[in-house]
Amino acid sequence: MAQKYLLEISGDGVEKAAAAERGGADRIELCADLSVGGLTPAPELLRRAREKVHIPIYSMIRPRAGDFIYSDSEFSEMERSIGVARECGMDGVVLGILQKDRRIDIPRTRRIVDLARPLPVTFHRAFDECADLQKALEDVMQTGAARILTSGGAKTALQGAAKLAELAAAAREGILIFPGAGITPSNIAKVAEKTGAIEFHSGLGTVLPYSTSDYAAFESEVRRLSDQLHKAS
Repeated sequence: MAQKYLLEISGDGVEKAAAAERGGADRIELCADLSVGGLTPAPELLRRAREKVHIPIYSMIRPRAGDFIYSDSEFSEMERSIGVARECGMDGVVLGILQKDRRIDIPRTRRIVDLARPLPVTFHRAFDECADLQKALEDVMQTGAARILTSGGAKTALQGAAKLAELAAAAREGILIFPGAGITPSNIAKVAEKTGAIEFHSGLGTVLPYSTSDYAAFESEVRRLSDQLHKAS
């Protein structure tokens, strides 16, 4: 039986999310300001996207740019944002919380996972800032998160493919290892082959500027990604 792959596209606006859906995306990671890696979208953006987009939408939960070590007030803001995401009809949330030593903040992440239920939580690429990715994997698995978005600690998912495969083997059925970073139509099939992953993430930032308002071009690039992934299945 052919492998069923899933393509998640990150977008920082309603029109970009809608273009991604038209292009064949299976899921949207909705953010504000992708130029800084993505921040928590405003409630109005969440509501408008939910009205226009029919595939699942996961909301970024990130109160500011910079590192992933949050103050008590920032963590409280993240907790509130979880409630907003649920009220606005989101299908999941995306976040990452580290301690000062750049290890996974297990208690806070577990708190967010519990608060988000039944919405699944993706632990994002804050994971790649950890010095020991095997230990970080074990730590994230303790929190109850559903997946880890990672490049295997490398600049791109293709460069980190061997580590991604290693992490997936260690995770087994405990959590989904989810490659992202630098995935394009020209390399997505190779990433799939080398990692054994079944879900893939792209913001197409190496193909188009994050600030693009050329939604036809964005849709076209998403379609190329989707087509290449389906050919690989």
